[in-house]
Amino acid sequence: MARRFGASLTLKLVGLIAIFIALPMILYSQFESADRQMRDLVTRAVQDRSKLIGHALTPVLRNAEPGAGGALNAELAKFSSDGTVLKLMVQPAAPAGEPQTSAGFYFVASAPAIRADEVVPELDELAHRGILKRLGEACMWEASDEIRYRQPSGTVELLTSIIPIKTAKGCWVLTSTHTTSEFLNTSIGRPYWETRTVRVAAAIYLVLAILAMLAAVSIYLSLRRFREVAGEIGQGRIGDYAFSHRNIVPELSSVARDFDKLVLDLKHLSRQIRQSAEDNAHAFKTPLAAIQSSLSPVRKAVPVEEQRARRAIEIIDSSLARLLALVNAAQRFDSSTADLIEAPRVPTNLTHLMGEATLNFREILASRDIRLVRHLDDAAIVRAGKGMLEMVLQNILENAISFSPRGSTIVVTLSKGRGTVEIRVEDEGPGIASERIDYIFERYFSARPSQEDGAQPPHSGLGLWIVRRNVEALGGEVSATNRAGGGLAISIVLPRNRD
Repeated sequence: MARRFGASLTLKLVGLIAIFIALPMILYSQFESADRQMRDLVTRAVQDRSKLIGHALTPVLRNAEPGAGGALNAELAKFSSDGTVLKLMVQPAAPAGEPQTSAGFYFVASAPAIRADEVVPELDELAHRGILKRLGEACMWEASDEIRYRQPSGTVELLTSIIPIKTAKGCWVLTSTHTTSEFLNTSIGRPYWETRTVRVAAAIYLVLAILAMLAAVSIYLSLRRFREVAGEIGQGRIGDYAFSHRNIVPELSSVARDFDKLVLDLKHLSRQIRQSAEDNAHAFKTPLAAIQSSLSPVRKAVPVEEQRARRAIEIIDSSLARLLALVNAAQRFDSSTADLIEAPRVPTNLTHLMGEATLNFREILASRDIRLVRHLDDAAIVRAGKGMLEMVLQNILENAISFSPRGSTIVVTLSKGRGTVEIRVEDEGPGIASERIDYIFERYFSARPSQEDGAQPPHSGLGLWIVRRNVEALGGEVSATNRAGGGLAISIVLPRNRD
């Protein structure tokens, strides 16, 4: 059982699906953790870069006047690159003896430079974002600060660093603003799954998943197509080279050719079996006929009073008849075996076959005083090869009659289901011991009683085995159960014709 499950394609497919689901989740968590660490490193690097710009500007600002905007614009432009926006504001020093307040910041310079009419809107935007309020706190505590906020459109997050620079003429504040999604090239300010790297990886993964799914579906459809072709070949609906004609997958062409060769070999074997059965039957019947012909003058020449000689002649006659019956049975058996392989399955009216089969046994039934009751649905159509169902019906009726006592009843029922046809034959015989009932369809098994005169030879035990073989070859099932009131019930279920 473990080996069977280990070879299951379904289990392997389930395992692949589980890997496809678990792998991106695991990788995403690992990469997200690495990206989080990179965001922290980049943020610190940006802050350190802003501090370095502030340190570089400190000597210039110590000698600069608060109103020297043009010269300071040129100084800021030296450090503006890669989307970095620099703004410089100043809070003049309070007169001697007066306390320093948090208000009174003036816009001095920026890089890129802005026009004079843009200064007021820029200050309003800084006030709205809470940056102006932070300027006084930064000067008061002489500590750098950092603010993150989104643009009015809400699409890009901005990272602004506030660097205070104290001089004798006042407190200068440098603001350094960076566009996190472009300048830093990380997921700062947005979920990690929105980054370009993750989206490209997800697109590649989706393509791989679709290709894998298409491959799995293609394999499944090819296997189903092969199964359908095999079923149609078994029903005799299509000719030679059916697998190659129906196959559309180039990689399975060699497999299709091998299947076609196997079908052709089986048909050739079927013809050989049928020819061998005919040849063997002819080879046996010729000497048997010669013996019977030679025995006729001997029988006439033996005097009536020679009882021992006449008894010997009767034994020879009986043995010849049995041999001839065995030869005929062997020929029928081999022919039916050949029919299982090659005979085309054609629509067959099982109702008519059942009616004819029961009529053929009416003399035997009358001689044994056995009553036969039939319940047959009309137009029960199945697909079967020539002679296959006739042999099945003959064997199960013979089996029921041989076990039925005089004066008993045999009930034959033929009923149609949604997709099946069921044959049920019930007798009132002794039934089968429960420990042996599972073996009655095995080859050479027999529990048939001998005839009262002792002339019946031991039974071959092939009848019900042939029944099971033919029924299963037609895609059906056969079973046997003991009846509650005594006797045996044999049930045969066959698929109905789909045409």
